Parts: sequence; structure tokens; C-alpha cells
Amino acid sequence: MVEITPIPLSELTTLHTGAAPERMLDATSRDELIDTLREVWSGNEEWFVLGGGSNLFAGDEPFEGAVIRILTSGIERVDSPHPGRTRVRVQAGHNWDDLVAYTVQHGLAGIEAMSGIPGTVGAAPVQNVGAYGQEIQETLVEVELIDESTGEVSAVPASELGLGFRTSVLKHHYGGAPLRRAVILSVTLDLADVGAAGRRIGGEQLRRALGIEGDEIIPLSSVRERILQIRAAKGMLLNPADPDTRSAGSFFQNLIVPEIVAAQLPPECPRWPVQPDLDEATVIPLESYDGYVPPASTTRPEVKVSAAWVIENAGITKGFRLPRSRAGISTKHALALTNRGDATAAEVSELARYIQARVHAEFGLLLQPEPVLVGVEL
Repeated sequence: MVEITPIPLSELTTLHTGAAPERMLDATSRDELIDTLREVWSGNEEWFVLGGGSNLFAGDEPFEGAVIRILTSGIERVDSPHPGRTRVRVQAGHNWDDLVAYTVQHGLAGIEAMSGIPGTVGAAPVQNVGAYGQEIQETLVEVELIDESTGEVSAVPASELGLGFRTSVLKHHYGGAPLRRAVILSVTLDLADVGAAGRRIGGEQLRRALGIEGDEIIPLSSVRERILQIRAAKGMLLNPADPDTRSAGSFFQNLIVPEIVAAQLPPECPRWPVQPDLDEATVIPLESYDGYVPPASTTRPEVKVSAAWVIENAGITKGFRLPRSRAGISTKHALALTNRGDATAAEVSELARYIQARVHAEFGLLLQPEPVLVGVEL
């Protein structure tokens, strides 16, 4: 454990807001991270962990507690029980895009569409990161984590993480605490070993992004290259020379709404069906079975709706700013709230609330923030 002079969070987050916390500690190895967390927890002080700072919106007042920077790294290949697949165990502080580059280089498929997403590997399962129809839950086997309540380390299968659309039991949702207060130490993924040849691309969103119409085999490197180009064009690829990348990425989540709600939106609003839970089953104890099987659930499916579309069609254009504000919408992507030059958290919050109000007034939909909010209220 190394305690350092606290650094302003504005220097450690991609949105560039936040004061220096009361206390800051660095952990560069798994054992050091475990010891640091146990020491902080034993003092009952407020805390949060910081990885790449790409999904954090920090307030203007100093955080009264400890910030633990996770600086661990490393990739370990392990055997998979499934033929034609390989597992990788990755330390939580490892850069996510560096991991994607590694898998593409070694012909391991499953996360290539998530190229260019900023942040660390340990943060990825917390909000079940995804892009272009590909999500980490599709390849996630387990995480190694340490629980705050006990200080114990355990391997937890993906099935116990409550993974859903940009959520898990570990995520700090706006206005609430996580269902399980714990910190991820490492992540294990199970990937298809396709080699240099690549594979056929499935999924409507990814095929559309890549401009694929046929059934040809696409090299993973080509997928990664194209995704990086798309993200750069949207200002979603970190670039110090581009003020549009001074953001927390997509500030608002795409909306998940009942099918009947989506049907009331204009037909040109982009939407995608949310896959139903095919694992649901009705279990009838054999001793009580009387020959009657209850009918299957007729719950109507949910639909994912484009938050960027509803923002722009609520009259908020790319590049929009409130008067005298240093916060503004990206000139390339309506979902990104950007810091155009030393904007305070208060200025970013004001813009976010204005966008929420406009979308709600126009469509009756409430946008939810995607970043973790620390010392900020919307």
C-alpha cells in the first residue's frame, strides 16, 4: 500500500471534473490491492476505487474519504473446458483496450467489437460493457472479488453477478447503493480461438456498423480497425487534441422500454429488441404434478431505444451549449457531454438536467446517467 498526495480528480478522469479527495492510495499488485482495501475498510471511512476514470463524474467538492487507484495489470492464459476456446485471466487494473488488442492479435474472438472503450478490465463487468451488440456477459466466466463486509476473496461465477443492460449487482446506480459492495480483483473470459482467419459476423448492430451483407469470414483485425474508426469519428476515442473526447463517453444510457411504449415513438426512432431470458423455466415438483402445466408467460418483450436519437429530436443538437457554460454536447455525438474548457461539475450537471427535462417533455421518457456519480446530483 502506498499513500500519495491526493491528485485532483479532474486530472484523473476523462470528463476532467472533480477536486482532490481527502486521501488517495495506489495499489500496483493484487496482494497490495487486497491489503489496501482491508486497511481502508477497517477504518470505516468512505471510499471508492478508481481505474481509468472514464466512467466517473466527480463533483466540485473534495471527496471526504479514500480513493484507491487500481494500477494492477497482467494477462494469464488458462485452459478452457470447451473445445476451440481459450480463457484469459486479467488483472482488474489492466487497460481494457490493451486487452482487446491482445485478443485480436492472438486470434481470440468475443470482445473485438468493444475496441476503443476506455477504462480498465475490472470496471467492465460492473456495468456489463458492450458495443455494437456485443457485451462482456457473453464471454465472462467469473470474477475474483473481495467483499467489503467480510474482507474475504472469492471467485464468483458470472451467473451470480446479476448482469443486465449496463448493470450488475456491483454497480452504483444513480440514487442507490450496489446490491453487493465488493471490488473486482481479476476477470476471466472464455474466447473463441479463431486464429488469423477471423470468423463470420452475427448480430444486426455489428453487421450494420461493419457494412456486411454477406456471410463471409472477417478477420478480427479488420473488425477492430473499423470499430476504432467509427469511435474516432464519433469523438469516442480518447484524443488529447480533440475536445469532443473530454467526456465520460455516453453520458446517458439507451432506454429499455416496454414494446407498447416503443410503439408510440416515431417510426424513424432507432430501436432494437431486447433478447428474452431463454433460461426461464417452470419447475413443478414430481410429487405434486397432476397433469396440468401452466401456460407460458405472455409478457411482451422490451425494446432498446436510441438515447442519442431522442436527445436530438428533442431539439438538442450536436455542439449545443447553455449560455455562458463551458460544458457542451459533443459536436460529433449527441450522447456525449463534454468539458469544453475547465467546466465545473455544476456546469455539466446543469446541462444534463436540461437534456433530461427536454426529452421528458417531448417524449415522456426519463434518461438515466451512465457514469458513476460521486458528489454530484442530477
